[in-house]
Amino acid sequence: MVARASVSRGHRSSRPLRRHLEGWAFAAPWIIGFVVFTAGPMIASAVMAFMSWDMLTPPRFTGLANFHTALFGDPLVWHALKVTTTYALIAVPVNIVFGLALAMMLNSGIWGLRAYRTAYFLPSVLSGVAVALLWRWIFSNQFGLINLLLSYFGINGPNWLGDANWALPSLILMNIWAAGGGMVIYLAGLQGIPTDFYEAAEVDGADWWARLRHITIPLVTPALFFQLVIGIIQALQVFTQPYVMTQGGPYNATLFYVLYLYQNAFQFFQMGYASILAWILFFYILLLTLLVFRSGRSWVHYEGESRGGK
Repeated sequence: MVARASVSRGHRSSRPLRRHLEGWAFAAPWIIGFVVFTAGPMIASAVMAFMSWDMLTPPRFTGLANFHTALFGDPLVWHALKVTTTYALIAVPVNIVFGLALAMMLNSGIWGLRAYRTAYFLPSVLSGVAVALLWRWIFSNQFGLINLLLSYFGINGPNWLGDANWALPSLILMNIWAAGGGMVIYLAGLQGIPTDFYEAAEVDGADWWARLRHITIPLVTPALFFQLVIGIIQALQVFTQPYVMTQGGPYNATLFYVLYLYQNAFQFFQMGYASILAWILFFYILLLTLLVFRSGRSWVHYEGESRGGK
């Protein structure tokens, strides 16, 4: 009896260990992928930021020389950061407003909701290169679709991608194409708003604008906050569109920061300098994200918190 009891206790004690091993085994692919493709390259980039390496000769330690050059000796860094920030400041709010407007339209109970939702969401999941090539044709000066439509009204369209004054606005205009991704999130938030709020507001005589301002917008702010954070992060890392459509031109009008980083790494073979550019962008995005989170305390409304406060 004593032997059986000891065997049963040993069997029970081995179950938690086996479960832990099984859990680590299932998580191992993600852990290995994170270490190899994320953590490892980040550590290597942090070390390379203090070195000069052209991929042909051994790396040479240079201390803070790359950092000093990026901030004080290379005006293109600030220009690229200005172009990228300008794009983010305009494209992100426009995308949010357009996506919310589409969501409100689809939430009004129109016929064919699923078809419209699929049609608007589909562009956000298409390949970035394919979309860039499509829009390069649309913006073409000679045989583009936009200039063709403008010619029917007697308007001579501009050289969208070849004019320094129109190149960046063209990419901002193109960004509306992917508003369907945020539209789905806004639509889910709108459908989660209780109809009792709108019925009570109508009884009190509130018009459409009052219902939008005091009910719809406050209750959909969590979705707006999420899209704002994701939109800023994505807008500051734009690469495919300028790389495929303009190569940063004309006259560096669309020289986005990540494109300039790519040029230093794989065209100029300055891997150390490209690494410090990557870390500058990392901390810039981190700072802006923290500021957005800080501001969210004053304008993001969470239903659970309001109930708790009551």
